[in-house]
Amino acid sequence: MREHPARLIATKRDGGELTAAQLQDLVSGVVDGSLSDAQLGAFLMAVCCNGMTQAETAALTLAMRDSGSVLRHDHVARPKIDKHSTGGVGDKVSLLLAPWVAAAGLAVPMLSGRGLGHTGGTIDKLAALKGYRTDLPPARCAEVLEQCGYVMMGPSASVAPADKRMYATRDVSGTVESIPLITSSILSKKLAAGLDGLVMDVKTGRAAFLPREHDAIALMESLCSVGRAAGLPVVALLTDMDQPLGRAIGNAVEVAEVLTALDGQGPPDLLEVTLALGVEMLLLGRVAHHAEGARELLLRLLRDGVVKQVFKHNLELQGGDVAVLDEPQRLGRAPFVVPVLAERAGFVVDVEPLLLGRSVVDLGGGRRQPGDAVDPLVGVVVAKVMADAVVAGEPLAFVHARTKAAAEQAHGVVAAAVVIGDERRRRGPLVRRRVV
Repeated sequence: MREHPARLIATKRDGGELTAAQLQDLVSGVVDGSLSDAQLGAFLMAVCCNGMTQAETAALTLAMRDSGSVLRHDHVARPKIDKHSTGGVGDKVSLLLAPWVAAAGLAVPMLSGRGLGHTGGTIDKLAALKGYRTDLPPARCAEVLEQCGYVMMGPSASVAPADKRMYATRDVSGTVESIPLITSSILSKKLAAGLDGLVMDVKTGRAAFLPREHDAIALMESLCSVGRAAGLPVVALLTDMDQPLGRAIGNAVEVAEVLTALDGQGPPDLLEVTLALGVEMLLLGRVAHHAEGARELLLRLLRDGVVKQVFKHNLELQGGDVAVLDEPQRLGRAPFVVPVLAERAGFVVDVEPLLLGRSVVDLGGGRRQPGDAVDPLVGVVVAKVMADAVVAGEPLAFVHARTKAAAEQAHGVVAAAVVIGDERRRRGPLVRRRVV
């Protein structure tokens, strides 16, 4: 018999510790509706204010995992390793990383989400590829994973359904930033995806979900310790989000940048972060035994065109337009592409990612509410990044807009985001810390 929810909520409110069975009762109530919205909000606030022990967070994570289907990939002999990012501006890493590590011998059952706010989502970027399906039936996903080494899957109502309601309630109850709740949300879905290991890309900086570095480190430590307690090895990297990642921000323009990177010609920062995460995935899957060997293998696979072939194979299997690899213009182009010109000479001393991310949302390339439609063609492409020299009249960026009025409105925001000064400043380290 379940305990009365009010009693359990009061225990957490007063700083007490809940047992695994009590947390299971609460999560069962989340799924079957017996826990009211008011009770769920009260529970989440109690957790947000008083925190959770590692044992509680692990128990909550497992209860959320078991609230729905738990996928298995026993038919795939390769190690099943995934990567998850806390999100940022211009973060198109997953599109490049999945085929890269699959080419090296891993299996990547990548369960991704849609963007909300200034952070883009992998599923929205893939939607810019005509015909590409992220809603394949489970049996077909299993076939794709076995045949090409990775599959890109959208949110499933049957996987960790408790998280969907809890996440929505966190959004309206002021409890989004709770480390135990973030940890259980991420890991419950990843555990349900049938993984052997997970590499986390935790962003910090102005445009990150957790801007303050000490909060991001606390999340990294929580993910690693709770993952271990729940039976999932987790490695976390702390990466920079004080600047956009790569040059393209928006869905089709980011896919175009990934296509360039498949030929080894992508932005150096995108390649560096993707490579660092790929090295960790190969080490976690025991495909490589030391970092230098993993790095050499990945660079060789990219240079030899193997990664591009794996990407092409996945496009074929998931219904995408294969011709886009040789004809990127098939992605389409916004009706208005307007340059933002430098008003003076000097050096780029800052590119403000939050301004650019919000500008893309205003253009229609992101969501303010979960149900908002997304225009795949709009966005911003930065032509000059931090430390670049600039001549007056030279393009700093290009705004891709649906209308002339939208382009003009975004123009001023983008001009303010790319700051020119007299002295060259270098960007800080892209990978700031590693937690195992």
